[in-house]
Amino acid sequence: MSDSSHRRSWVASANGHADFPLQNLPLGVFSHGGTGLRGGVAIGELIVDLRAALAAGFFQGPAAQAAEVASRDQLNDFFALGAAARQALRTALLQLLDENSPQRDLLQATTGLLLPMSECTMHMPARVGDYTDFYVGIHHALNVGKLFRPDNPLLPNYKYVPIGYHGRASTLCISGTPIRRPNGQTLAPGQEAPALGPCKRLDYELELGVWIGPGNAQGDAIGIDCAAKHIAGFCLLNDWSARDIQAWEYQPLGPFLSKSFATTISPWVVTAEALEPFRSPQPSRPEGDPLPLPYLSDQNDQLRGALDIELEVLLLTERMKTQGLAPHRLGLSNSLNMYWTVAQMVAHHSVNGCKLQAGDLLGTGTLSGPQAGQFGSLLEMTEGGKQSVTLPGGETRTFLENGDEVILRARCHREGQVSIGFGECRGRVTG
Repeated sequence: MSDSSHRRSWVASANGHADFPLQNLPLGVFSHGGTGLRGGVAIGELIVDLRAALAAGFFQGPAAQAAEVASRDQLNDFFALGAAARQALRTALLQLLDENSPQRDLLQATTGLLLPMSECTMHMPARVGDYTDFYVGIHHALNVGKLFRPDNPLLPNYKYVPIGYHGRASTLCISGTPIRRPNGQTLAPGQEAPALGPCKRLDYELELGVWIGPGNAQGDAIGIDCAAKHIAGFCLLNDWSARDIQAWEYQPLGPFLSKSFATTISPWVVTAEALEPFRSPQPSRPEGDPLPLPYLSDQNDQLRGALDIELEVLLLTERMKTQGLAPHRLGLSNSLNMYWTVAQMVAHHSVNGCKLQAGDLLGTGTLSGPQAGQFGSLLEMTEGGKQSVTLPGGETRTFLENGDEVILRARCHREGQVSIGFGECRGRVTG
C-alpha cells in the first residue's frame, strides 16, 4: 500500500481533523433525510455516499466491486471479502479525495456525493450475529480483583487464557442511543434475601470493539499466524455495567442481567489498514509470568500485534450542561494495556472449532492503566463506591445518575504520521 502519511485532501475540513483526515477513511452505515440506509466513508465533517460515487462512475475494477458491497445497508458482506477488497476501496478513495486528484473538479460538482455529517443519522455498521466480551485489560482485572480478593486479585488462569464470555448481541446499540437504567435482583447490605428493583450502581467500561472479517468453518481453528486476516476493523465500545446486580448474580457463571441490558458502540469502523502506522510491539510480560501456550505464540504478532491507541472517557452531567461546562475527563488510558493481542483473542476464541462470522463483534474488556487518572470504570475510580469523584461545578459521583452522559474517545498519534481518531461513543442514562 502506498504511503499516505503526508497527503492532504481537497475536502478542507479533513485537513487537521482530529478524527477523520484523509489517512483514516472509516466505514459506516448512514441515512440522510428520508432516504434508506447505505454505506459511507467519513472524511472531515462530511460523508462520502458510496452509492452516489458508484452511480457517478468514480470507481472501476476491483474498487467498484468493493464499493458496491460496502454501499449496502450492512457491512457484513464487505467484511467477509477481506483485506484485498478493503485495500482496493481505500486506494481508490485516497486517489479520489487527494488534493491533487485529477477528478477534483468533477467530484466537487457531483450533487449528493458529499453529505454533511451533521445532517446524517448513523446506524449499526453491521448485523452482529454474535458478541463476545473479553477481559484482556490486566490493570482493570487487577484493580477489580483487589476489591474482591485482596490477597489473590488474579485467578490462576488469567495469564494462560484470554478470558471472555458471550454477551448479548440483541442489545448492542449505536452511539447516542438512550440508556435505560436496568432492573434486577440486588442484595442490600445486612439483608438475607434479594429484592427486585432499579440498579443503584450503574457504571461504564472503556473498551475497544473488534469487528470480525472473513470467518472460519465450524470445527476449524484460526491459527495465530493468520488471525490478523480475520479482523476487519475497530470501534469504541462501552460495556454498561450494573455493579449491584453483578455482585449478586455473577457466581458461579459470571455476569448476566448486569451486562445484557445495553452495550454502546461508536458508528465508524476504523479499518486495520488505517491503523497500520500505529502498530507496536506487544509489551513484555512481567518477569515470572508464564509464556503463552504455542497456539497463542507468534513472533510477528509479538513484534507488531499491539495497537497504540489513546483512549479517553468523559462525563457530562445535566447540571454541567446547564452551566455550559465542557465534559469532564474521568480517565485517559491506552490500548497497550492489553495483556493479550487481538490476534491472540481470535486464535483462542476459535481453537475449539467455534465458528466466527463476518460482522461478529469482540470487546477487549476494560482497558484501564495502572495509575489513578487512567481507570476505565467508576468501580475502580471510587474503589467500589467508597470514594466519590468530584466534578466541575461541585457535583460528586460514585456511580452514574440519571441524566449523566458518558463519552468515549480514541486517538492515534505517532511522530511522522497524521493522527486519526474513532469519533465518539456516547450514551445518556435516562432512568
